[in-house]
Amino acid sequence: MTRPFFIWLALAMLSPCLLVADERPNLLFVLVDDQSPFDLKVYNPESSLNSPTIDKLAAEGMVFDGAYHMGSFSGAVCTPSRHMIMTGRTVWHLPNWQNGKHCPDDIEENVMAEIFNRAGYDTMRTCKKGNSYAAANSKFQVVHDATKRGGTAESGSAWHGDRVIEYLDERESAKDEDPFLIYFGFSHPHDTRDGTPELLAKYGAINHTDKAAFPPANSKQPALPVNYLGEHPFHHGHPNLRDEVAVSGVWERRDEQTIRNELGREFACDENIDQQMDRVLKKLEAMGELDNTYIIYTADHGMAIGRHGLQGKQNLYEHTWRVPFIVKGPGIKAGTRVQANSYLLDVLPTLCDLAGVDSPASVEGKSLKPVLTGAEETVRDTLFGVYCGGTKPGMRAVKKGDWKLIKYDVLDGEVQETQLFNLAENPNEFIAEHGQGSASLTDLAENPEYAEKLAEMEALLLSEMRRLDDPYRLWNQPDDGLEPPKAQVKRKKKPAKKAK
Repeated sequence: MTRPFFIWLALAMLSPCLLVADERPNLLFVLVDDQSPFDLKVYNPESSLNSPTIDKLAAEGMVFDGAYHMGSFSGAVCTPSRHMIMTGRTVWHLPNWQNGKHCPDDIEENVMAEIFNRAGYDTMRTCKKGNSYAAANSKFQVVHDATKRGGTAESGSAWHGDRVIEYLDERESAKDEDPFLIYFGFSHPHDTRDGTPELLAKYGAINHTDKAAFPPANSKQPALPVNYLGEHPFHHGHPNLRDEVAVSGVWERRDEQTIRNELGREFACDENIDQQMDRVLKKLEAMGELDNTYIIYTADHGMAIGRHGLQGKQNLYEHTWRVPFIVKGPGIKAGTRVQANSYLLDVLPTLCDLAGVDSPASVEGKSLKPVLTGAEETVRDTLFGVYCGGTKPGMRAVKKGDWKLIKYDVLDGEVQETQLFNLAENPNEFIAEHGQGSASLTDLAENPEYAEKLAEMEALLLSEMRRLDDPYRLWNQPDDGLEPPKAQVKRKKKPAKKAK
């Protein structure tokens, strides 16, 4: 017998537990593409969306009422969002901002899959292609990526569900007892929201394609959002923004018929996602793996779809800055809600903490384990948001306690607006155009009674911008000697050489 065998035998005799199957927890991370938390009954009891799997997950786990994505320097908001998830880094410290100006050179060795590969986890991923972090995605041991936004099993969300089921079947057949990290991503409800025929019918919607006509009204369609407007009172600052002018079925229309039909399409896609999650969770239960699995359900960012007269993801109202965030797993008290004040960049250190894996030094997010175990209610006091994918410097937001500030400095100074909300009294962020007829149910920035609070929030915003290396300053802030960043230029691929 060889020396390694003797060593193994001695260790086994001293520590019989070494022969027991690996009991470290499994990790199932579910990420949907473009979903406002207010689609879900968990966050909006008035919603007509049928999502029994998500509702059950919430009832058996913990719901976060203060989960946010930090923001974006790109119209494709999902790109920096997904980089933050994969690296645990803040928005201006990502590898795709200014060629990684504030990012370690070895970041690709410390992305999600690579960390768990080193820790002995089996890693698998299915998700959409594009507008993501390709280098990090490729690190998963098994990858099935494709953009599936159609209305059939092969072209829609069921395709992603099938990939996870197949992976679990293979593990079961191989009697694989290593813990797993599954990144279960979807391509919906991102537009084009082509739902399955039966679910579209359920929500009274059609896959509308005729620019010259309105989609038909239908009583089955979801009601208009409570903060719906026909138009936003001032320009959002990103001319010709695809999400606001070119989404098939909506385009620039914000009339009731168009928005209710589009919400019906959204809900059809949402419910299909819920069904795919149900399949996967039932499979895990049948395998005896569910009780030892932490499940995180979230989205890369929210969406407007008629709220405040907007359509896309390029704004900092709560319906778009916030994300759904639900966690279930061992040791998490069922049916609990917390504020948390978390970002999506906290996902990576949280997964590491739950699995007993060390987070690399490059991670800037905070583990949410203290919140999940009930030891803490929040992990930070202040939240920062940015959108500057259009004209610069763009939008900024800061939130602390019940108070939230949003500022707009766009279109070369043509639009310079400030909004101040007390979210405890005005959670829907009603503005004057909503006509609520109440002094508290509106933007309070111009109200002299709140001048002191406004000044406090303005100072807090500047402090956060400085702390996070925000490279821009707004019209009423000191310039701090900053030079505006140079536009990032995509390098053109060289044409392939012809074979001789």
